[in-house]
Amino acid sequence: MIWYPYEQMKTMKSPYEIIDAEGVYLYTKEQKLIDSVSSWWSVIHGYKHPELNQAIETQLEKFAHVMLGGLTHESVRKLSDKLQSWLPGDLDYCFFSDSGSVAVEVALKMALQYYMNREETQRTMVLALKHAYHGDTFKTMEVGDDEDYHFVLKAHGKSKNVIHIPTEVEAMEQAFEEYHDRLNCFIVEPLLQGAGGMRMYDISFLRRARELCSQYGVLLIFDEVATGFGRTGNRFVADLVLPDILVLGKALTGGYIGHAVTVANRKVYEGFYHDDPSHALMHGPTFMGNALACSVALKSIELFEKHNYMAKIHRIEEITHREMQGFSDPRIKEIRMMGACICIEVYDSDTINGYQQFAYEHGVFSRPFLNYMYAMVPYVIKEYELVKVLRTMKEWFSASR
Repeated sequence: MIWYPYEQMKTMKSPYEIIDAEGVYLYTKEQKLIDSVSSWWSVIHGYKHPELNQAIETQLEKFAHVMLGGLTHESVRKLSDKLQSWLPGDLDYCFFSDSGSVAVEVALKMALQYYMNREETQRTMVLALKHAYHGDTFKTMEVGDDEDYHFVLKAHGKSKNVIHIPTEVEAMEQAFEEYHDRLNCFIVEPLLQGAGGMRMYDISFLRRARELCSQYGVLLIFDEVATGFGRTGNRFVADLVLPDILVLGKALTGGYIGHAVTVANRKVYEGFYHDDPSHALMHGPTFMGNALACSVALKSIELFEKHNYMAKIHRIEEITHREMQGFSDPRIKEIRMMGACICIEVYDSDTINGYQQFAYEHGVFSRPFLNYMYAMVPYVIKEYELVKVLRTMKEWFSASR
């Protein structure tokens, strides 16, 4: 029996069964659906992309996977080289893993051990944001701040090693003033907090975060698992403000295979580069650097560059603003838009109960949660398809009165 994610199995309704997928469409036996959430924000090129398919098939003819312990291969080397040249600054050192949560765990472990290697053993604390979501493994839950996902941690009590602050400069400055000598890192979802409610904030907060981290010798971590590869309207937020550690996942492989990477700058890497074996990063996911994943990631990046995906994303944002202009409803608390993301937050979650089925009947797959109706569409979506997604969202508020 399948145990489904984020569901009370006793009361869940039957999931829609997908029998085929191509482009921006999912197919059930009865319906053709525009996937408005890109399979949890990862399928940026759409489904069954011929060039991505071919990249996997070509690699599969050689081998599907070999461990990176004592072995290496061309695909992982090429992907590392590509990321080194493609990412900003000196974000040059790639540690691969098999999911975004694990990649964040690696980043947090790097930050802690970086200071342990320097014998700054008092730096055991992490600064994080309120409403943060960084994954569902235990340390990522600890630095997260969403009881809807992480209530199980109540069994441990409030963490003494994590401080959560709002996205307000004054609160950040106060936290650094009080805890700076005990902090090893400040971790953020830059500009857009995803599962915490598609919350958006200003770049000035991150610029000040960079200044404070540099001033007090604290590592700055950007969790761009969800925001990377253009979702905020920026290729990476790291292009605007440079972190010490960058975490990528989801769209890294175009949504084809679970894979992620934790990319460190030279300072962090050199904190582990030592004659003492105990200074090594003792971490090794079995499927890190998976050959199929690396091959499809390389092709995904090639498509992103070749077909000017940033222009596609800016067009999505332009159409979204046009279609939502003047739209309102007394049940709506706020409409937020950024890059290729839109979120309609309602006051009462009952307002959007039934929307998923309504959208299904109108040819759109959506997955609203809590008080949030949102869309994060594939970047290859056509204008009429995007308009259909947005108008379906608006039509719900008329149909549900």
